Amino acid sequence: MIGIYRSIDNFAQVSKFGGGMGMYFGKVRATGGSIRGFKGAAGGVIRWMKLVNDTAVAVDQLGMRQGAVAVYLDAWHKDIPEFLQLRTNNGDDRMKAHDIFPAVCYPDLFWKMAEESLEQNWYLFCPDEIKRVKGYALEDFYGEEWERRYKECIDDARLSRRIISIKDLVRLILRSAVETGTPFTFNRDTVNRANPNGHKGIIYCSNLCTEIAQNMAEIKEVSQVVTTENGDTVVVTTVKPGDFVVCNLASLSLGRLPLEDKAAMCEKVATVVRALDNVIDLNFYPVPFAKITNHNYRSIGLGVSGYHHALAIRGIKWESDKHLEFMDKVFETINYAAISASTEIAKEKGAYKYFEGSDWQTGKYFEKRNYITSDWQQLRETIGKQGMRNAYLLAVAPTSSTSILAGTTAGLDPIMQRFFLEEKKGAMLPRVAPALSDKTYWVYKDAYHINQQWSVRASGVRQRHIDQAQSMNLYITNEYTMRQVLNLYILAWKSGVKTIYYVRSKSLEVEECESCSS
Repeated sequence: MIGIYRSIDNFAQVSKFGGGMGMYFGKVRATGGSIRGFKGAAGGVIRWMKLVNDTAVAVDQLGMRQGAVAVYLDAWHKDIPEFLQLRTNNGDDRMKAHDIFPAVCYPDLFWKMAEESLEQNWYLFCPDEIKRVKGYALEDFYGEEWERRYKECIDDARLSRRIISIKDLVRLILRSAVETGTPFTFNRDTVNRANPNGHKGIIYCSNLCTEIAQNMAEIKEVSQVVTTENGDTVVVTTVKPGDFVVCNLASLSLGRLPLEDKAAMCEKVATVVRALDNVIDLNFYPVPFAKITNHNYRSIGLGVSGYHHALAIRGIKWESDKHLEFMDKVFETINYAAISASTEIAKEKGAYKYFEGSDWQTGKYFEKRNYITSDWQQLRETIGKQGMRNAYLLAVAPTSSTSILAGTTAGLDPIMQRFFLEEKKGAMLPRVAPALSDKTYWVYKDAYHINQQWSVRASGVRQRHIDQAQSMNLYITNEYTMRQVLNLYILAWKSGVKTIYYVRSKSLEVEECESCSS
């Protein structure tokens, strides 16, 4: 309880200063769990999430907008069926929290079983009960080790469980996704296998916009001592800070950069990486835990905006192999430039605290991504000597508001339409696709007409070069069947996509292409 309320307090402080947050609830007892030996005493995760929801509303940001928080829960947690109905409009309103954004952490096993047969059973457990009975926290593992322990839990008759078919759970996920745009998707095994700092911890969840993937650890109370100070009685609480993740973000405007010129890109990226590294030292931190973690890891999140803009001005269609090949090279260049910049700053100012033993230091980072060319191998050797200044480098945020100011397309998303009105803070803004001309008009294709498999495949191609994650949206219409939406999730998992942000659903106003009809 101390930990839960401390987390809510920290969220309030972050929200007060304009920050959003991702919160992991996978360690909280499920409904009906035991407390101090009393069976059925635990109220489950939903009532705690309602507290977070109310905090987000109460601690708004100078009245301009309310606080924002994503809440993450594992797909095998006993409370997952109720969790998936947090934002839907039907059901018991006492079990709703309409102002927070639910997200589900999926193991590989879930998608494997969903692909094989939806008729199989899926077992839900209480994490606290597993820890008491089995002596380990299941959520502290991933990949094959997690699967082995999960099957061990299924075979252990001492553990209470809730059994639901994969089909019923998928139906709840997809219904919520189509109705509310959430839950967000966090493929935890994919994330942790690619974690360059797995030697120092595990990544339990992402942030509000699903692009951050960094080590996390809870804040632990060490002691509480009553003492005297200047004649006054004081209570001194000592805590271990854990890993309280911060995202320092900046974006490259791809539509205005010489993407084919590697030397020019390296120069631009080096400037931004240095600026972000400076932000770590210059920044204001609303809670001390954030400052400690940020200085230990020195993590940054370099992303992009103007993705569709960059394709359009080069005459590259979204639904084409040329798109995938081009962006594969672009993101490899950005990654190479960012890593090169970070190791050069490390040579000048020193490596981050946990560099020793990391995938950067051992070279596994390059092996996992099949970076085998001479340029990459030379960079690998340089890092072995100089170190890395930043533990994490790339993370692609949504950049919706930023893209309006910059006059480009948002993040990695295709354009909504060639021209449309967008509502921001109660005002209607006219939006026009950037560099719209007789040449680009036919290349731009709006989001709801694009075959989403191309977007997912592109995300998989980019993911190899992004050490954290991407804010990638799916755009679906009423014509999509539930099976088609599920297939997109499975394709994302098979393509190595770490996270999916919103599922944006809409019924098409015009069934035919607006260009042709005009």
